[in-house]
Amino acid sequence: MIGIIGAMQVEVEGLIAKMEAPQKRTISGRDFYSGKLCGRDVVTVQSGVGKVNAAMCTEALILTYHPDLVINTGVAGALTPGLRIGDIAVARDLVQYDVDTSAVGDPVGLVSTVNRIDFPCAPWAVDAIMAVVEAQGDLRGRVVRIASGDQFNDDPAAKKLIVDYFHGDVCEMEGCPIAQVCYINGVECAVIRSISDATDGEHGMEYGQFCALAARNSARILMGFLERL
Repeated sequence: MIGIIGAMQVEVEGLIAKMEAPQKRTISGRDFYSGKLCGRDVVTVQSGVGKVNAAMCTEALILTYHPDLVINTGVAGALTPGLRIGDIAVARDLVQYDVDTSAVGDPVGLVSTVNRIDFPCAPWAVDAIMAVVEAQGDLRGRVVRIASGDQFNDDPAAKKLIVDYFHGDVCEMEGCPIAQVCYINGVECAVIRSISDATDGEHGMEYGQFCALAARNSARILMGFLERL
């Protein structure tokens, strides 16, 4: 069983539409759809935007469906100029840039309950997803560090701080809490994001224009990954 989480409807609706005989179950106000996708047993859910929604959904998914792998799919903003609109960002690991208990002596970003800053993705899944990207021919992909926080980050100065301190390549709002919950539960995870707003554009305008395109790109790579399993 593979769990698939997207924050927004645009990130999961195409996947749910392609599922064979999906069965809906509502847990904590979220609709989970289980069935077959690309020949694999999956459960897909729209978590809602933000870290708490993502963490809550991941925990419910793991405790209810016991997946072998959880995949977060969706869109993200670029922090570095090497990533363009529509590119695929495959997380090597993830951090939370808005966690800060440095006033009590912790490093910025440390999640004290597990005593770590970075949360890894399954290396085999990263390699397999990148192989799918490379096989497409019309998409560019890159293995990155993703930085998650509870804000739509369009401030160039704030983005520079994330790059300088955390060495982040991409920012979004759900990936790291999903990875953290997976880490605590001993479940492997992967994060596939497509760039909806780049560092050299008007972020709000770009996001509105390219969000749907980026969501489709991410879902396309996810389905290619499922087909290769």
